[in-house]
Amino acid sequence: MSFVSGSTRVRVVGVPMDLGAGRRGVDMGPSAIRIAGVGDRLRDLGYTVTDDGDVAVPAPEARDPGDPRAKYLGEIYHVCNRLRLRVRRTLEQGEVPLVLGGDHSIAMGTVAGVAEHHREHGGAVGLIWVDAHADMNTPESSPSGNVHGMPLAAILGLGHETLVQMGGFSPKVAPRHVAVIGLRSIDAAEKQIVRGSGVRVYTMRDIDERGMRAILREAIELVSDGTEGFHLSFDLDAMDPQDVPGTGTSVRGGISWREGNLIMEMVADSGRMTSCEVTELNPVLDVRNQSGEVAVDLICSAFGKSIL
Repeated sequence: MSFVSGSTRVRVVGVPMDLGAGRRGVDMGPSAIRIAGVGDRLRDLGYTVTDDGDVAVPAPEARDPGDPRAKYLGEIYHVCNRLRLRVRRTLEQGEVPLVLGGDHSIAMGTVAGVAEHHREHGGAVGLIWVDAHADMNTPESSPSGNVHGMPLAAILGLGHETLVQMGGFSPKVAPRHVAVIGLRSIDAAEKQIVRGSGVRVYTMRDIDERGMRAILREAIELVSDGTEGFHLSFDLDAMDPQDVPGTGTSVRGGISWREGNLIMEMVADSGRMTSCEVTELNPVLDVRNQSGEVAVDLICSAFGKSIL
């Protein structure tokens, strides 16, 4: 088999954060994925796996949420900034970062670290964002004030300046290098942001009409054109709730188990994935860690697991 980005070394980083979410429990996601055996499964594929432990995250009960339009913004910024530094250091060491969430606001830190690494070497990075939601709200457009609905906007340079300027540059990824896959739930005001953003969006209707294979081929080409590779950010709520019940933002009619694995298999085949994160696993809502096991299966497919 070929290894991701030519590297045989993976560094796992957990981010047990639910500050950006609307309900508790997703902070246990990294533990559930570890318990489901992600380290051993990747070792079986031939990787050397180092678990870097968890980024420290304060408990919501001990903090004031602050601005209701962007709750826990300061705390989320500091967690994501620490994550940014870990991801950048991992790439500098020639390892592949595998980030386990936690709510999807962690992507601001992961993508900032990946983009900063490539920027320092004169390159750009692409982004495949697999999600039921666009996550492109700003504090002004968000109906909830939950920051896990804002990370892609911040990555693109939209929203609160504190988040936008993480790492000292913006945008982290050019809109023409971003593909969103699996979209099926979007806030009314957010639609206008998405339409004007310049990112390529593939909704569940697109998947139904065109098929996942055609969409992934197109998306991988788009995010690879003019970049050093792409980061894969996979929100488990993109999957259908029948396959992944353990997420707090589930939406009916999602990506099937087989389609999810096809995404990851094609990502592995491309040889262009620089880094990977899986977010929004909530064990409180899960059934016997079914969603944790699906998460591990998806991760292994992205890292080269194949049928033959």
